[in-house]
Amino acid sequence: MIEIKNIKKIYRMGDEELEVLKGISLEIKQGEFVSIMGPSGSGKSTLMHILGLLDKPSSGSYKIFGREVSNLSDQETAYLRAKIIGFVFQQFNLLSRMSALENVALPQIYLYEKNNHQKAMKLLKEVGLENRMYHKPNQLSGGQQQRVAIARALVNSPSIIFADEPTGNLASDQSNDIMSLFKKLNEKGITVIVVTHEPDIAQWADRIIKIKDGVIFEDIRKKDLSITEEKKHKISIKSAFLNILEIYENVNASIKSIFSNKVRSFLTMLGIIIGVGSLIAMLAIGYGAQKAIQDSLSSLGANLLLVIPGNIAQGGISMGRGEVSRIKQSYASLLKSKFSYIKNVDCNVQGSRQVVYGQNNARTSVLGALPSYPYMRNAIPYYGRFFSEYENSKMEKVAVLGQTVVNNLFGNQDPVGKIIKINRKNFKVIGVLPAKGAAGMRDQDDVVIVPLNTAMKSLFGKEYIDLLWVEVDEPQNVDVAIKGIISFMRKEMGTGENKENPVSVMNMSDIKEMFSQTAKTFSILLGIIAGISLVVGGIGIMNIMLVSVTERTKEIGLRKAIGATKRAIMLQFLIEAVIISITGGLIGIGLGIGSAYLITKLAKWAIYVPITAIAMSFGFSAIVGIVFGLWPAKKASELSPIEALRYE
Repeated sequence: MIEIKNIKKIYRMGDEELEVLKGISLEIKQGEFVSIMGPSGSGKSTLMHILGLLDKPSSGSYKIFGREVSNLSDQETAYLRAKIIGFVFQQFNLLSRMSALENVALPQIYLYEKNNHQKAMKLLKEVGLENRMYHKPNQLSGGQQQRVAIARALVNSPSIIFADEPTGNLASDQSNDIMSLFKKLNEKGITVIVVTHEPDIAQWADRIIKIKDGVIFEDIRKKDLSITEEKKHKISIKSAFLNILEIYENVNASIKSIFSNKVRSFLTMLGIIIGVGSLIAMLAIGYGAQKAIQDSLSSLGANLLLVIPGNIAQGGISMGRGEVSRIKQSYASLLKSKFSYIKNVDCNVQGSRQVVYGQNNARTSVLGALPSYPYMRNAIPYYGRFFSEYENSKMEKVAVLGQTVVNNLFGNQDPVGKIIKINRKNFKVIGVLPAKGAAGMRDQDDVVIVPLNTAMKSLFGKEYIDLLWVEVDEPQNVDVAIKGIISFMRKEMGTGENKENPVSVMNMSDIKEMFSQTAKTFSILLGIIAGISLVVGGIGIMNIMLVSVTERTKEIGLRKAIGATKRAIMLQFLIEAVIISITGGLIGIGLGIGSAYLITKLAKWAIYVPITAIAMSFGFSAIVGIVFGLWPAKKASELSPIEALRYE
């Protein structure tokens, strides 16, 4: 069954070498009850660990059922530990977060088997713990914990039981109970190999092997064991790949680990929560500004052109070699009369002024416009009327209010017919504009519109207009109109051929593109700032996972001892990192959306939370968990089983 030849084990202690095993050769037949004895430091435990595939020899040959184990892959070695070998440790090595029943059933997942609690219950009954199945290890005595460990070693019906000082932490009566269990197991045909330094414990075995200074100096058989069927017994070793049962158990273990360290887990998530929340809120502001601007511009019409002073050049506005270009109001009527495809024109001047009604006052935007304004902007007053050409020509002091101004000054009162003061001048309210909503961070309803001539002379003292709007009759005439307007302006403004255009003409698609690019840049910058928080959160996850690996080193060793592969261990810690990250991400998404809508209420900004932003934030948080959890997970997976079990 077991055949070792000239096994040596050498440890390096700095520059020196310590030879613990010095060429041991040994055969153990199936069904034997073997006790390996020796004083501390004799090498008996090292030999046990090599036989149990927890450690590797420095040299020599080790065969189990005729198969050389030194050539086995990690998956095949793990399968042997899970199926052929059952381990009982001196320190019990039970997982504190699991009940006795869950501890016993744990090795089954590494053999592609669902946790068979019926079998685990049966084994616990056989070791006398039918009333302690759902107790945690800290609720059990030392003898009871060792019985749980024995039941765990038996759950996969192994051919060999290795017990390393199984009674070292038990009282004498408990020791006898444990050894009686081993004796019964051996009588059922299971090979039992016990390491001990106590002669009375060794006497339970049928064969006693004594080791001293790394060599066998005595091998005593109390009785001969003749097994005729051993040559026919073969083990088919399979590669142990990841399976859904492992994933389920790892998720369950990760959740228990997270809840067992609630404060630390929350603080670990905090970086992700802040990062994702900031990302969602910032993107919501950016996307909201972009969408609001696009909606606002779309409502103006596709055939609308904006004429502004100066030539828009890359990097800013050039005013034609230092000259200041100005647009006269008279150009508007000349354009309309000259070009048949120009349907309508509007001139604007604008500025910020204090508006007062009774005890209420507000700082708002005042716009001077022509009577064509509501028809070109789809802004016909829903209540009252717009001013006429007669009122504009006579510089009448009349005003049309946006909904925000109405709310600020009048509340629930009817504003039409009331007198308001703008720059201490009385204006009569004649209408209320339809609500347009916010465009990014600007409230389109926070505006007062007055006749152009009134605004230029009485409010702003301007001789030239700020903006000229031109409405073209058909979309196909837009490009022709742009060229015609520029040519007309060059002639009227006396701009020479060798000079830059005195004005710039933009259609709605140009303006949309400009504002969209600005909003996108704004969103990207905000996203980068929020992304930095995510990276910081990821570093926090990595640090905590490294601490977790250190804290759970013994658990890693135990899982490997009962059949876990490197990939299974890596998956376990990676899943935990991803759960922390995704949970933080989900909380962050909720916090970000809530913050975005709070900003909407307080600042009156347009907010839009697209599904893509939520998906991107969720994906980013998952990626952060994977990237920053990978190194701690890999570090955990590469731990040697025996080194991990010895960790203090």
